[in-house]
Amino acid sequence: MNFRHVKYFVATAELGQISRAAMELSISQSAITTAIKDLEAETGAQLFTRTAQGMELTAAGRHFLGSAYRILASIDEAMNPGGVADEEVTGTLSVAATYTVLGYFLPQHLGRLERRYPNLKIQLFELSREMVEDGLVTNRFDMAVVLTSNVNNPELATDSLLSSQRRLWVPSGHPFLGLERVGFEEISKEPYIMLTVDEAAHTTLRYWNRTNYQPSVRLRTSSIEAVRSIVANGQGITILSDMVYRPWSLEGKRIDTIIPAEPVPSMNIGLAWRKGVELTPAMRLFREYFSDTYQTPQSHLAR
Repeated sequence: MNFRHVKYFVATAELGQISRAAMELSISQSAITTAIKDLEAETGAQLFTRTAQGMELTAAGRHFLGSAYRILASIDEAMNPGGVADEEVTGTLSVAATYTVLGYFLPQHLGRLERRYPNLKIQLFELSREMVEDGLVTNRFDMAVVLTSNVNNPELATDSLLSSQRRLWVPSGHPFLGLERVGFEEISKEPYIMLTVDEAAHTTLRYWNRTNYQPSVRLRTSSIEAVRSIVANGQGITILSDMVYRPWSLEGKRIDTIIPAEPVPSMNIGLAWRKGVELTPAMRLFREYFSDTYQTPQSHLAR
């Protein structure tokens, strides 16, 4: 498997369009198209669905994306085995994170950071977004890993690293799977399971309120596993991001996904810190690590 093909696949998955990925990587669109075709031939699965809006990951593509990140991370570690420079990074870095980020995004990176910088101690704090933002502004935390799509404090700077698409979750065999189009009108007629953790309910209602419909909420819960089981057992449907999606419930029942006909905003994950603060060596390394891992130039991310 060609390493560059994996890199091209990740760029296309994150940016959603071959043209944007080609521009970001400074290569031709045909090179990316060929790479994706080769990967699909090698994996024996269709990784993208081509739509008028761009490139949508299939279920196989979403599964491969996780593996692709690990492949690129392993190559990065092999090319940068560490040494004196890494070992000289010492001190403590206080990092705050919200529930979803800590549960579904951060753990794999903590292990790599620990191996790469053995003398750097990272103190973790799980808090709500409001408490994370307040802690950054008052210098209680050095940096945070958060849902940047929820951050609204003008005193903070952010790097958005990963954009996770939201899709409709339905149980296997649901009638919606046989329809060409499933929009908010159809979804509003089904019992809806509302996740509340990390402001998920607020975000959900925000994009529902742009339509002429409202979800028929059957249950509100802070447990993603509860949502997964209830949907898989045919007791409701929901819209959640690919980052927290798993195709099976704890009972071993299948969950399928559908791209809603109307646009649904993605969930963006990234870093946050107080604007104007002088980044310490540890903070710079933390930021550079994530930028390198997700192949995203910092100059394009800071805002």
